[in-house]
This record gives sequence, C-alpha cells and structure tokens, in this order.
Amino acid sequence: MFQWLRKPSAPPPAARITQRSIPARVRARYDSAETTEENRKHWAHADYFAADFANLPMVRRTLRARARYEVANNSYAKGIVLTLANDCVGTGPRLQMLTDKKDVNEQIDMAFARWAKAVDLALKLRTMRQSKAVDGEAFGMFITNDRLDAPVKLDVRLIEADQIATPLPGLNPWLPTMVDGIVLDAKQIPVSYHVLKFHPGSFFNTMILAYDTVPAERVVHLYRMDRPGQHRGVPELTPALALFAQLRRYTLAVLAAAETAADFAAVIQTDAPAGGDAEDVEPYDLVELERRMATVLPGGWKLGQMNAEQPATTYGEFKKEILNEIARCLNVPFNVAAGNSSGYNYSSGRLDHQTYFKSIRVEQSEMAHIALDPLLRAFLTEAILVRGLLPPQTRAMIAAGELPHQWYWDGMEHVDPAKEATAQATRLTSNTTTLAYEFARQGKNWEVELRQRAKEVALQKELGLWVPPPPQNLGEGTSPAPAPAVDKGSDETDQATEPVDEE
Repeated sequence: MFQWLRKPSAPPPAARITQRSIPARVRARYDSAETTEENRKHWAHADYFAADFANLPMVRRTLRARARYEVANNSYAKGIVLTLANDCVGTGPRLQMLTDKKDVNEQIDMAFARWAKAVDLALKLRTMRQSKAVDGEAFGMFITNDRLDAPVKLDVRLIEADQIATPLPGLNPWLPTMVDGIVLDAKQIPVSYHVLKFHPGSFFNTMILAYDTVPAERVVHLYRMDRPGQHRGVPELTPALALFAQLRRYTLAVLAAAETAADFAAVIQTDAPAGGDAEDVEPYDLVELERRMATVLPGGWKLGQMNAEQPATTYGEFKKEILNEIARCLNVPFNVAAGNSSGYNYSSGRLDHQTYFKSIRVEQSEMAHIALDPLLRAFLTEAILVRGLLPPQTRAMIAAGELPHQWYWDGMEHVDPAKEATAQATRLTSNTTTLAYEFARQGKNWEVELRQRAKEVALQKELGLWVPPPPQNLGEGTSPAPAPAVDKGSDETDQATEPVDEE
C-alpha cells in the first residue's frame, strides 16, 4: 500500500538534465581577508586611507619626534644613521662634464668643485641623508649668499620638515591643490612650497603666520615615495621605532637585575622553623662586612649569596635578533648595523654587503637626479653671468640643454685588494669593461687619473727610473715581465734598480 513511499519515482530525464546543467557556485577567498576573533585585534588599526591622508601632519610630527628621540638616545640608531649618510655621500660627489669640448668640461668641473667646497656641499648632503632617515624627508632651498667665498653666490639652505607646512590657522591643509605646505597644480605636481620663516618649535613659534612662498624650481625635496600619490615622507626608522624601545627596555631591565643581585654581598638564612632552635635575629638587619675577616654566625644560621642570573645566556642572541630586524627596514646588514663582523666569514660578509651596496647605489642615483641635477642647472645659470668664469660657448649649451655629465661618488673598498685588482685586470684584458667604469667604481675620474699617471711615467723616464712594461697576460697565476738588467759598470749603477709600484 505504501510502496510509493519506499520507492519514490525518479524525476523525468529533462529534469535531471536541467539540474546537471546548473554550474557549481565557486566561492574563492583569502584567509587574510577573513576577520575572526583571533585576528580582530591584530588588524584593528588597518585603514583604507589615501597616501597623503594616511600621513597627516600630526601623525608625521609624532613619528619625527619619536625617531629623533631614539637617534639621540640610542647608540645603535645613531650609528646606523651616520653609517648610511657616510656610505651614501662620503666625501661628496664629483662632477665630470661629458660635452664634446674638452676645455669647457675642465672649466665647468673646476668651477663646480670650487663652489661645492665653498658651500660645504658634502656636509649638507650628509645632513639631508640623515634627515631622510630620521624625519622622513629633507628640504633644501636655493638662496643667494653674498658672503660666500666663491665667484658664484648660489647657496643651499637646509630646512627641516616642520617648516614646510600650511601657514594659515583654520585653513584645511588637505585640499586637492595643497598637501601640508606643498601647492599642487591640476596634475598633482608641486608648484610651490610654503616655508615658515621660523621653526614651530623655536622661541618665535608665535609668529607662525610669517612664511615665504618658494617656487618648486628652487626647492629640493628628498624623500622616499612608498605609495603612488604620496607627497610627504615618513621616517625610514618608523617600522623599527618599537623595536628600538624594546631593545633599550630589555637592556635596562637586564642591567637593573644584575645590579640588584650585585648589591647584596651575602644573605643569612636558616632552615629552622619560626621559634625553633635557631637564635633570634632581627629580620632585614644590615651587617657591615670587612675585607679579609672571619666572623661567627648566630646559631642555626648560614651564610649565602644571591644567584646572579642576569645577564642570561640568551641576552646576546636576543639583542642580535632585534638589531637584525631593526636594520632590515633600512637595507643594512647586521654587521654594518652592529659594527661587528666577528661572527662572519669572508663569503658571508661579501654576500650581505652586495644588497647593501646596491641600495647605496640606488640612493646615490636618486640623490643625483633629485638634488644634484637641479643644483647643477642652477649653478650654471648663475655661473654664466660671472665674466670669465666659463667659456662663452657654454651659454648656448645651457640654453639648448646640452649638458651631458656624470656624478662620481666614493668607491666601496674591497676586502681583498689583490683579488679585486686581478679581476679588474682580467676584465680590461678581455674587453668586458672600460677604464671609465672601473675608475668610476672607485669614485675617480678616468681622464684625470690617466693624465696624472702619464705625468708620473714621464717623470720616471726623465729621472732614469725603471718603468714596468705593460703585462701581456693579466690572468691569475701569471707574473709581470722581469726587469731589464742594469750594467753594474755603467753610470746608472747608483740609480734605483728595483721596480716602482704603480700604486
């Protein structure tokens, strides 16, 4: 009677086809996009702000203040920032003009070198690199300095990031055409800068309304653009600020624990219960101990010392890991950040330095494009007005923009100079490099060095000194040609017969 309940009728073929033809619904997802009770607190501060809106003036001011505090009070932070500035800028960039006219190149190079020394350009560039790491950005303004000891009176005035700000109170600093002191055009390109005449943190902060509007062509703004559309920089030390605080707190805590343990020379203790056989002793009573003396303890008491458990065996490892994490956001290897390569072998040190040197070259390229190239144009524009300083044809070259040039920086010293010299000679012999490139790696001008070497060789010949012939094969395992024999009976017996080192 109820057979139809136990054996339900099958759907018609058409219905089965319809059900099978419906595609399965795929729900793709990312685990990191899920908000759960476990990760809710971790992602609580994640936002969707634009680049400029995320870097509000108050946010950047707080980060700058904390970064400056850490650099001023943390030896590691100060050392890292100074090392970055010294390795990036060094003794300063050198200019080499690459026009077709040799006399023009030499005169421009000499004039710029004299001017750069007068304004102390290397010092200002190092300060800008430090400000970029600590403040997040560095500003330089082209000014006229009549007291400058150089024919060209152009100078560079460094400005802290606090002085580039919207001057008028109540004015919205985040308009489409203004980003905290930077005036933009319709294409979001800086047109001018509002420069406060007095630092907001100075004694004259009440005169904050006093400001100058400086065209963008006379301002150098050096900062790292982490996001598209970003116009103000944040300190490069920002990801490491909390780690710096942990490092200092842990060091102070370990020191305090060690000092506390060392303050107690000895303690008197007993295993007897209260009211037992031990004699009565006043708790926490202090007893002065003298050196090289013997004493008798109260009955039932014995003398012991505090266990000095600090610093623990993991103290050094913890500091190493924290410092390694701190240095990573700056592309600095651990041995450079710590100033200690005792745990490295030669290969490891070289490998870690490759990434560091590449980041230094990127920094130098950015500084040359953003700061040095506009500075060179401003220098030439004023230098051509000084009579007799530059050749007359330079004016037409400046007007036409035909100013090919190259910037030379200090070279990175090789750990093994002998191996580097052999590799360099092999590259030159196999025509896989040029003298210009090899000298540039050392921060030298190849034309200047070759002329100097030619003078030295000519003087050696004039004085009758032996000049080594050029080696035929500069590969590994070869030796230079032997020196020619000198007649002992000739007049040249008293001349130097040993080869003169080319270095």
